[in-house]
Amino acid sequence: MDSFEIDPFDITAETDEFITYPLLIIRDAVLFPQILTPLMVLRDTSLATIDAVNSGDGTLIVVTQQDPELEVPTATDVFSVGVRASIVRHLRLPDGTTSVLLQGYERVELLEWQQLSPYPLVKARRIVEMEEGELDLALEAQMRAVLTMFEKCSKLDPHIPEEAYIAASNISSPGGLADLIASTLEVSLDQRQDILETIDKMERLQRLTTILAQELDVLELENRIQHQVQQEVDKSQREFFLREQIRIMQGELGESSGLHGDINDIKTRLEALSLPEEARQKANKELKRLAEMPPMAPEIGIIRTYLDWIADLPWTEASKDNLDVTHAEKVLNKNHYGLARVKERILEYIAVRAHTKENDKLRSPILCFVGPPGTGKTSLGKSIAEAMNRKFARFSLGGVRDEAEIRGHRRTYIGSMPGRIIQTMKRVETVNPLIMLDEIDKLGYDYRGDPTSALLEVLDPEQNFSFADHYLDLPYDLSKVLFITTANVIDMIPYALADRMEIIEFPGYIDAEKIAIAKEYLIPRHLEEHGLTPQDLTFADAAIQCIIREYTYEAGVRNLDREIGRICRKVVRRLEQHKRTAKRITAKSVSKYLGPPRFSDFLLEEEDEVGVATGLAWTAGGGDVLPVEVSLYEGKGNMTLTGQLGEIMQESVQAALSYTKANARKYGIDPAKFENTDIHLHVPEGATPKDGPSAGITMATALISAFSGRKVKRHVAMTGEVILRGKVLPVGGLRVKAMAAHRVGIKTIIIPRKNEKDLVEIPQRIKNHLNFIRANDMDDVLAVALLPLDE
Repeated sequence: MDSFEIDPFDITAETDEFITYPLLIIRDAVLFPQILTPLMVLRDTSLATIDAVNSGDGTLIVVTQQDPELEVPTATDVFSVGVRASIVRHLRLPDGTTSVLLQGYERVELLEWQQLSPYPLVKARRIVEMEEGELDLALEAQMRAVLTMFEKCSKLDPHIPEEAYIAASNISSPGGLADLIASTLEVSLDQRQDILETIDKMERLQRLTTILAQELDVLELENRIQHQVQQEVDKSQREFFLREQIRIMQGELGESSGLHGDINDIKTRLEALSLPEEARQKANKELKRLAEMPPMAPEIGIIRTYLDWIADLPWTEASKDNLDVTHAEKVLNKNHYGLARVKERILEYIAVRAHTKENDKLRSPILCFVGPPGTGKTSLGKSIAEAMNRKFARFSLGGVRDEAEIRGHRRTYIGSMPGRIIQTMKRVETVNPLIMLDEIDKLGYDYRGDPTSALLEVLDPEQNFSFADHYLDLPYDLSKVLFITTANVIDMIPYALADRMEIIEFPGYIDAEKIAIAKEYLIPRHLEEHGLTPQDLTFADAAIQCIIREYTYEAGVRNLDREIGRICRKVVRRLEQHKRTAKRITAKSVSKYLGPPRFSDFLLEEEDEVGVATGLAWTAGGGDVLPVEVSLYEGKGNMTLTGQLGEIMQESVQAALSYTKANARKYGIDPAKFENTDIHLHVPEGATPKDGPSAGITMATALISAFSGRKVKRHVAMTGEVILRGKVLPVGGLRVKAMAAHRVGIKTIIIPRKNEKDLVEIPQRIKNHLNFIRANDMDDVLAVALLPLDE
C-alpha cells in the first residue's frame, strides 16, 4: 500500500470489538496484558510509531516478529496475536536509541494492515476473556500447582527476582497468574507466544505447567552440576593447601615431596642407563620441565609417563648368545621334524656369529617363513630363540591397518603410547631378542596410514639401527634384534617389504612325515597332557594314516594334532567311566572316535575317457588334484565355463581353445566343427573358487581330446601353463602337487621342462612311485596323455 500522511489523532478509531492503532513490531520478547515491559527501540519504523503514539493518546498495538533476525518484517512475518498497550515512559538516550516502558492491557488479533509507512497501522479485534467469578476446584488446584512450581524455579534461578514470586502469590486471576509467570521465565519465544495465544485459562495454566516442569528439570540439573563442580573445586583447593603444607613440612624435615621424590627416582634410573647422547639430552630436558612445573599442572602425568618409558626400555642390556652350533641343532631337531632347509639357514647364521664373535658388525638376517598353516613356522621361531638363548616375543600383524600400531602415537594425543615394536622391546628387557611378526601377508591399510611403510624401516638392516617411534621421538637401535616374519602366501606381501626379507619356504608335509611327527611329537605330548601312558593308549601307523587322509585336509599338522587330542579325551572318559584296559587305535576303530570320514581322496576313473583330463593344483592347504571335463553338443560355437573359475583360469581356457582351433588339422579335428558345436568346460567341486594359470595344459588336453575323440590316460596328471604357440611354461608348487598325485594313485606327471630343477625338492620316496615327463610344448604333452584314436 502506498505511504500517505494521516492525522495522528484520527488513527485511534475504535468500536466495541474492532480497534485501529499504530503497530510496534518487537523481537526477542513477548508483551503480556497487565505486565510492564521495558524495551529498546532502534528501527526507524518503530521510532516513527513511538512518535505517532506520543502525539496521540499513547495507545498502540504490540506484536512479536517470528524471525528475530529479520530487519524489515512484513504482515506475514509477525504473529497474528499481540497486545494493546500504552507507553508509560519514553526516554531518548544520548547514543540515539530510545527506551520505552510499555503497559499491556488486552489480547488482540491482527486483521488488516491499513498503512505501511511512515509506520504500520493495523486494524485488530479485541480478544475478550471471560469474566472471572468464583474459581472451581480444578482451576484453583491448577493455580496452586503452578505457583508451587514457580516458587521452586525462583529459588533455583537467580534471574527470577524474589518480587516476582511475591507478586504472583497475590494474583487471584488464573489468566493473570499465567501471564505474569510466562513473562518472567527465561523460556523460548515460541513458548511465550503459545501462552499469549491460549485464551482458555485452564488450558493456559496447563501449558504453563508443562513449561515449568521442563524448566524445573533443567534448573535442578544445572544446580546439581554446579554443586558438583563447586565440590571438586573445594576439594582441589583443599588438596592443594594440604600438599603445600606437606611440602613445607617435608622441607623443614629435610625430606623431598612426592613429586620431587618421583623426579629423583626417575633421575636415578636414567643415570644408571647407558643412554645414547641424544636420548640423554632429551631425558634431561624433560626432567627439567617436570621439576619446574606446579604440582597441579596437567602435563605432569604425561611427562612422567614418557620418562618412565625411556627408563624402562633396554638400551644396552643384552642376553648372552649361545653360539654352540651342535647345541642349536639338537634343540631344533628335538622340537621339529624335517624342515632341513630352514634349520640349515639358522645353523649357518649361528656358525657365522660364532666365527666372527669378536666382530660386532654382523647384521641379523630378516627371515620370512612362508608356508601353509600348521607347518610349524611360529613354533620354529620359539625353538630358534631357545637354541640361541634369546628372549622370544611375537605379535600378529593380521588385520593391522593403522600405522600408529607400529610407530606409536605422537605425545600430543590424549592417551598416546609407543607402537608395538617399542612395547615389545620394553617387555623383553633386552636389545637382542627374537621377535616374530606373524601373518605379515594379512596387513591392511586405510585412511589412518599404511603399516607396511612403517615396517619397511623396521625390517631394513640399513635403517633399523635408528628406528623412529612417534611417541619416543628418539632413534632406537633395532639392529641387534633377530626379526622373523611369517606368511601363508608370498604373493600377498608387498614387493618392497618382501625384497627386504630372506624368503624361506615351508613346504607341506607328506603323509610319511606327518606319521613321523605324530609318533614322535604329537602323540607323546597328548598322552602326557591327558594323564595317559603308552600302556593305556597306542596308535597303529594305519590309524594315523587314516586320520590324515579321511579326517584332515591340510599341508600342516594342526588338524591332525586336534584329532589326536579328541581321541585321547574319549579314551580318558571311557577309562574313567568303565575302567577299561589299554586301548589300541587301528584304522578300523578310528571312526568310533571321530565319526564318519569327513574327506575322501579324488578317485581315478575306472576307464580312460574322452574329454576328461587330470590337472594338479596348489592351495593354501597343500596340493590337490583338479579334474577338467569338456562336453560338446550341437550349437553355434559358444562356450560355457562352470566351477567358479577365476579370471586367470578363464583366460587360460581361452588360450587353450585358441590353440586347439589354430592346430585343429594337426590333431585330426575338422575346423568346421568349432562353428556348429557348443562347448561346456567344467571343473568339479564347483563351490570351491579356483584360479591360476597352471591348469592351461590340462584344459588344452581336455579340449583336444573332446574334439578329436581320443581318450585321455586316467593315470596321467599334468601341470603347466600353455601359450598360443603351444609352448609350456613353468608353474609353482611342484612339490605339493606331486604329493597330491601320489596320494590318489597317479603314475605319471607331465611337468614343464623348466620345472625340472624343482624335482630336487620332492622327497625321494615320492619320486620312486612317479614318472615325471618333461614337456616343452603341447605336442610333448599330448604324446603322453592321449591314446591313439583306435584304442
